[in-house]
Amino acid sequence: MPARILIVEDEEALSVLLKYNLEAEGFDVDTAYNAEDAKVQIDEQVPDLLVLDWMLPGLSGIELCRRLRANKKTSDIPILMLTARGEEDERIRGLDTGADDYMVKPFSVPELMARIRAMLRRVNPEIVSNVLVAGEIELHRLTHRLYRAGEPLELGPTEFRLLEYLMQSPGRVRNRVQLLDAVWGRDIYVEERTVDVHVGRLRKVLNRNFEQDPIRTVRGTGYAFDEKF
Repeated sequence: MPARILIVEDEEALSVLLKYNLEAEGFDVDTAYNAEDAKVQIDEQVPDLLVLDWMLPGLSGIELCRRLRANKKTSDIPILMLTARGEEDERIRGLDTGADDYMVKPFSVPELMARIRAMLRRVNPEIVSNVLVAGEIELHRLTHRLYRAGEPLELGPTEFRLLEYLMQSPGRVRNRVQLLDAVWGRDIYVEERTVDVHVGRLRKVLNRNFEQDPIRTVRGTGYAFDEKF
């Protein structure tokens, strides 16, 4: 069963972005735009992890975190705090209140995904798969090893992240903007044609000594990973 993650964020655009990326990784995702709605959802079903904004309308995220830690039923929820407050004393305050990790806005979405996976692994190693398998290809996230039909392949870090992102949703077409955000991050400017260059490098490694290409080009849109090849 996939991990259930609750996003408590009043900035709708950011909430939608996080939900989209987490669902692409296979998680079940719920959202709330204030602490009161979050409490209702948590009372109904305790999530496996909470992504919590510090500044919320009404009850603040920091206060919600404090209350959850004081409740035996919710005291062990992994909490990742999001905030625009980057000062050291504010980070310390958030962690002392009970947050397990802390990210300052604006942040890198790939880094956020990596931190969430790490937090879930610490709580329940079985909840996040460290190995992605699709068709002949086997990708090991922790060791950064890659195999096709049992043959080890060597990828650079960018191509590895690109393949990892595509393999998370086999058959689903990802446009170049989505790939840029997921692999390079939103805070770095990279031209869209850079994606094509790295896909070319990825294909060169994947298809060496193999006839079938698992990366499908969708003209005018982007790319998809086909597991049935």
